[in-house]
Amino acid sequence: MWIVKVALQRPYTFIMLAVLIVLMGGYAILNTATDIFPNIKIPIAAVIWRYTGILPEEIANRIVLFSERIAQTTVNDVEHTESQSVNGTAVVKYFFQPDVDQALSFAQMTAVSQSQLAYSPPGTTAPFLLAYSASSVPILQLALSSDTLPEAQIYDLTNTILRTQLATVAGASTPYPFGGKQRQVQVDLDPQALRANGLSANDVVNAIGAQNLILPAGTEKMGELEYFIKLNASPLQIDDLNNVPIRAHNGTLTYIRDVAHVRDGYSPQTNMVRLDGRRAVLLSVLKTGKASTIDIINSINQKLPQIRASLPSALTIKAISDQSVFVRAAISVVIREAIIAGALTGLLILLFLGSWRSTLIITISIPLSILASIACLSALGETINIMTLGGLALSVGILVDDATVTIENTHAQMRHTTSTARAARRAAADVSAWDQQGCLSPHVIYIEEGGGPSGEAFASMLADELEAREKTHPRGALGAEEAAGIARRRAFYEVRAAHSPDTRMWASPASTAWTVILENDPVFQSSCLNRFIYVKTVAGVTQALQGAELAREKVSTVGLSATEAQAPDLARQFARWGAKRICPLGQMQNPPPGWRHDGRPPLGDLLTWCDWEK
Repeated sequence: MWIVKVALQRPYTFIMLAVLIVLMGGYAILNTATDIFPNIKIPIAAVIWRYTGILPEEIANRIVLFSERIAQTTVNDVEHTESQSVNGTAVVKYFFQPDVDQALSFAQMTAVSQSQLAYSPPGTTAPFLLAYSASSVPILQLALSSDTLPEAQIYDLTNTILRTQLATVAGASTPYPFGGKQRQVQVDLDPQALRANGLSANDVVNAIGAQNLILPAGTEKMGELEYFIKLNASPLQIDDLNNVPIRAHNGTLTYIRDVAHVRDGYSPQTNMVRLDGRRAVLLSVLKTGKASTIDIINSINQKLPQIRASLPSALTIKAISDQSVFVRAAISVVIREAIIAGALTGLLILLFLGSWRSTLIITISIPLSILASIACLSALGETINIMTLGGLALSVGILVDDATVTIENTHAQMRHTTSTARAARRAAADVSAWDQQGCLSPHVIYIEEGGGPSGEAFASMLADELEAREKTHPRGALGAEEAAGIARRRAFYEVRAAHSPDTRMWASPASTAWTVILENDPVFQSSCLNRFIYVKTVAGVTQALQGAELAREKVSTVGLSATEAQAPDLARQFARWGAKRICPLGQMQNPPPGWRHDGRPPLGDLLTWCDWEK
């Protein structure tokens, strides 16, 4: 792959990229929102209509039906609507298209709902508009209970103090509490007393409404001082409402206390919450927008001590559902599994391959891959949730498999062969040196099957290297006789390659600068030189030596490309075969000054010498 070639050519660039991944991944972890589910972009608006005492059929036919029709024809991008009507209350849900302009559509929804109020039955309260999405789910539930406080007071404290202060947390939405008794000023009528005084319930209502007023009375200036005037048109205590007069008849005043009793009470209870067998109130906290679940709950936990200080000491606040625990557990599981997987994989590589370098590569590559994935998720606007965490957990297993296979294969290749590219460059250097004219010029390159690169891969790399050297060190024009010889040899192999799949030829275009011939025939073949080289695939050293048997007396130098573990044994085999000089590939045309091509040093003819240059 191209990226592997670039990494081998520019290692420091990829080291800096790894450092950049660590920095970007760490920044993404600190700033990416963590949540239960991913953001589901299906915006929803709910319009809540209330008309106390009306039947579900009436509120559905007289309010809900018109609300749905008007919104569907007026509000932009409404996908479909749903509604539910109960006694005195109706909820109409509007589902929008994913690409809706939420601000515009919600503004239109508010406008048409207020306009419909003028055509609704008298007594209908103004609708309540609630905007949310499919991913708005409860992330925290707080239960409030007490052994001494009544339910009405618990509900009142939850709704007026706790709920209002939690609503200031960024990304948190607090709907009305469940359970408890909703505090109201109750007027208990005495029907017999009303009949005895000739009054009706409307008389009581009118009397309370007429004498429970807030009226501005202005100021009164007396001398140098100006006093604010306050009228007693509104009772200061609930018990004072019992002293409100209803009417005067035959010189006798009839008060509220004569026909009714006003008290601090509660509306009829429609739902109930129990905590450990006691009546309680439940407050749910929803997540809105792109806020992080963990950040919201952390902010709430920081505010709770301050809120508790403003509440009665007898009131107990207990978190019975905390989704951040689940999110933190999911994150810790992925981190733990990644650490375990990396440690076990590194231990496996260390035990079976015995390479600290390979172990270090494994332990670094897995965390880098996870950090890169998190950085990409953050750049795409995604959150860390159970789905992305599940994907990361699965990818850890794949990373372990791929890393183990890759490291083992790389280790095996390194054990059996040297770098293919390096060997091709060194061979090209031997072929190109002195225009391949000297007695040390290579004729044939033998490639062992299964020991590293295939013969075709090596021949292709060698051709690329020769082409690159021709651009940097052109060899110049050849004589007519040499060029004709190369052309004849090329023509022969063009015909042979066309009829035999085991033969291939790479040649310089529009010139005779270089030629590479690949064939499976192991028999040594003299090259016509001038950067003309044969590449032959053999089963092993024995087959190569058999193929070169006819040229044994003429062979002076063998260029060897092998690992440190293989080189000594190969050198001994070539020395026994009769090679006069063995050197690393790339040094064939650079012998030491004292070397003689017949292999005999100047000191005598009693021994046959073989130079092995490392």
